[in-house]
Amino acid sequence: MGALTKPRVVSLSQVLRSAIADATKSLQSLGGLKGEIAQAANLLVEALTGKKKILACGNGGSAADAADFTTEFACRFIEDRRPYPALNLSQGGSLLTATANDYGFNEIFARQIRAFANAGDVLVAITTSGQSKNIRRALEEAKSSRLKSIALLGRNGGKCRGIADVDLIVASNSTARIQEAHKFLLHVLCEIVEARLPR
Repeated sequence: MGALTKPRVVSLSQVLRSAIADATKSLQSLGGLKGEIAQAANLLVEALTGKKKILACGNGGSAADAADFTTEFACRFIEDRRPYPALNLSQGGSLLTATANDYGFNEIFARQIRAFANAGDVLVAITTSGQSKNIRRALEEAKSSRLKSIALLGRNGGKCRGIADVDLIVASNSTARIQEAHKFLLHVLCEIVEARLPR
């Protein structure tokens, strides 16, 4: 076992100041996605108006974002209104592990899309790196199953770029800042959709 290295000595003020500056820069850059955000909101509103459902998926922290997003839809975000049909494909240990064991980890979301989705539903796929193979497969399956799709990506969009109907790309190299911006984007979408749909 290798020798332990000494912990870095950091200033709380320095870390906080740097994190706030980086987060502010990432969030301000989202103003350049106004058109894409409008397109994504339109897809969600059209689907829900047409009695379709929303599906979301991600890995790790992005799985938590998918869970929060679908919860805001099925329960509520701000307004007291009817529930919107939304499924988190990142939950359910038995289904995820069975699929990973029998078909491979790359298929854990794509196979659920085949099982639960219908044409006209909307997939919201989240990956901070843009490189997640199972997210790419989910987007490919969504396209072949005639779903609409929204991809929340990071960095330059990676291998998942250009597959979805709408890409929301946070151009940062920090996973933490990308994830924070993704959460912000998802909440903005929730607020727009909730405001545009009847209660």
